[in-house]
Amino acid sequence: MPDTAAVTPAPAGAVARAAARIDEATPPHRDRAVDALRAFAILGVVLGHWLVTALVADGDTLRAASPLGPMPWLAPVSWVFQTLAVFFMVGGHVATRSLVSHRARGGTHGAWLRARLSRLFKPVTAVLAVWTVAVPALLLGGASFVTVHTVAKLALSPLWFLLVFAGLTAATPLLARLSPLWPLAVVLHVDLVRFGLGGPAWLGWVNLVAGWLVPYTLGAAWTRGELERPRAGWTLLVGGAAATAVLVGFAGYPASMVGVPGAGVSNLNPPTLAAVTFGLAQCGLALLLRDRLRSFMARPLAWAAVALLNLSAMTVFLWHQTAMMATTATTLLAGRLPGLHTRPDGLDWVAARLLWLPVFVLVLGICRAAFHGFEQGNGRGRPGRRGPSRVVRVQHRSRRPEAKAARNA
Repeated sequence: MPDTAAVTPAPAGAVARAAARIDEATPPHRDRAVDALRAFAILGVVLGHWLVTALVADGDTLRAASPLGPMPWLAPVSWVFQTLAVFFMVGGHVATRSLVSHRARGGTHGAWLRARLSRLFKPVTAVLAVWTVAVPALLLGGASFVTVHTVAKLALSPLWFLLVFAGLTAATPLLARLSPLWPLAVVLHVDLVRFGLGGPAWLGWVNLVAGWLVPYTLGAAWTRGELERPRAGWTLLVGGAAATAVLVGFAGYPASMVGVPGAGVSNLNPPTLAAVTFGLAQCGLALLLRDRLRSFMARPLAWAAVALLNLSAMTVFLWHQTAMMATTATTLLAGRLPGLHTRPDGLDWVAARLLWLPVFVLVLGICRAAFHGFEQGNGRGRPGRRGPSRVVRVQHRSRRPEAKAARNA
């Protein structure tokens, strides 16, 4: 028998052993498909922003642009990477299940909510602190107000999601039994008044809550066991896709599922009926893929990657725009670089942007190393004071009967 260590490269062997340890530390009852869907949603948002957000250099000034404007045929890119509906569905599922388990152990809603919001907002303090210092520093350093406003707005844009998600989380006890049809009806009527009857544009902001309430309550229905049959997933996928096709093809809704600078109507800001029906189709596909994801996540390497991403989910989400803004702004000192500072109006820009993605990943990795401690709960970001990962902590708690009821919370 040959020595395994002799034929297996040391780095590959170390990665495999680390993945095996993570796999063994995960409770057998954990639904790995939930974590995989959350990781997919986070990666979709990150890659979507990196691919469809452009900063065009006009002299020393940076202005926001999007390749979806001059190249509308790239709209399918937004269909792949606009994954917020899946994130809200998973969030509603996890929050509802967590609340049920917490109450079963005699806990109060207040204690449950404080714990969840603390986990949600602690990482925000770091990004706000950095940009509170960065904005005046950039202005004092000679950057134009337009440039600073553009980069700060884009870097902090992920925070809107947290406010909506926090509001829905706080209302989980009221939403746990709510049918998704009710908020869907609200979105339908708001759009009917806005676009069909010439109502005020501000009315659309009602959909900022109602639109994301649809997938969130779908997650609650998942917890109640109402979406276990494949028929539910197929109904959402086919019905949502058909409705979206009709709305885009015949009702004048934009094909892009993200906002495009200069466009008259945005499907995302605020959400429109087309964005919501598209989200229903995405959620249906996610539900249909659960069994395959569970099988794939049985592989230690795949599961380790998903588990590690979930442990850094908030850090990645909050800092990915800052990573791109920092790369774009600092490299402007070297002149107008293709894919970073040039107009996104051709395939040459797309090819150049793809080459910049590894740089964005590298800068995001630096941000993750610097600020991941805030997400882990020590509030100081100091290395060496972290406890074991949540995966390992859940494994230790799983020996107690009540921890089994709180899996994935």
